[in-house]
Amino acid sequence: MAAPSSRSGRGPTLSRRRLGALAALGLLPVAGCGLRPATAYSPEVGPGSIRAIEGLPEDATITVTGKNFTEQLILGKIGVLAAKAAGFQVNDLTNVPGSVPARELMTSGEADMTWEYTGTAWLTYLGESEGIPDQQEQWEAVRDADAASGLTWLEPAPLNNTYAFAVRSEAVEELGGVSTLSELAELPVEDRTLCVESEFNSRPDGLVPMLETYGIPRDDPEGVPEDNIAIFDTGAVYTATDRGTCNFGEVFTTDGRIESLDLTVLEDDRGYFPAYNAAAVLNTATLGTYPELAAVYAQVTPALTDDALRAMNLRVDEFGELPADVALEFMVEQGFVTEL
Repeated sequence: MAAPSSRSGRGPTLSRRRLGALAALGLLPVAGCGLRPATAYSPEVGPGSIRAIEGLPEDATITVTGKNFTEQLILGKIGVLAAKAAGFQVNDLTNVPGSVPARELMTSGEADMTWEYTGTAWLTYLGESEGIPDQQEQWEAVRDADAASGLTWLEPAPLNNTYAFAVRSEAVEELGGVSTLSELAELPVEDRTLCVESEFNSRPDGLVPMLETYGIPRDDPEGVPEDNIAIFDTGAVYTATDRGTCNFGEVFTTDGRIESLDLTVLEDDRGYFPAYNAAAVLNTATLGTYPELAAVYAQVTPALTDDALRAMNLRVDEFGELPADVALEFMVEQGFVTEL
């Protein structure tokens, strides 16, 4: 069960053991047993549509955590900025190396807020063997199961960072206007060429059952012959698809390269891929102390769409902008905060 935040308004602090472990990873500097930001830069903001919570103590503090890949760095900063606009002092513990350490900070009560993916929680943290393609059902299942961990899942965002297949946009018409995965079965066998990364190629919930779901079994002369499948590193799949090395490449739906390379994502019209919607997750005890936090993050969540994150991810990955700057511009443009 997660430890409650102090009623004095001070958020939970890291244990000496865990603080030392994170410091050893280079995640944060140590000063006594206090918490230090994982990333030094976090802009100061004023209220926009997110207003300071009435009656909030001046020293009210929460800790925001997140993982260390681009999308999570951006979401983490969005979480920080929203809390600042609501009047909190914020311990910025984003940029944690890996899903499990970030999860442990939440379940231990040493962090108060994070953005998490429904599919990750269901399959990785809760140990379920199969994801749930229906996005609402997946969120409800995770919400209910994770209550025992002392965590409260707020309503999910439209953002669904799941697997998909994409085609270079200029080839769509050449391939009969293909727009859904089920339409692959209507193409000539020689056009069913696929680029995938090694994990998806071999995992039990990956390529083989996906092809079976869509009626084009692998290593079948009438389905997808083995010679039609090329294995690449994750990043190289996007380039190979764009160059026409294959017609269809495995992608993640919020990757900025979909936009920069002008790829078209095919609809998973038979609902094969699990849902990976992002949602604000709060320590239940913290939410009990500051129930207004639910309304703060509920304002932001609907604006977190696949298109919004693709654009923001691209700015960081391709143009080298700082996640904090990208997050700030998004929050200001949406009217959630004002820039100071």
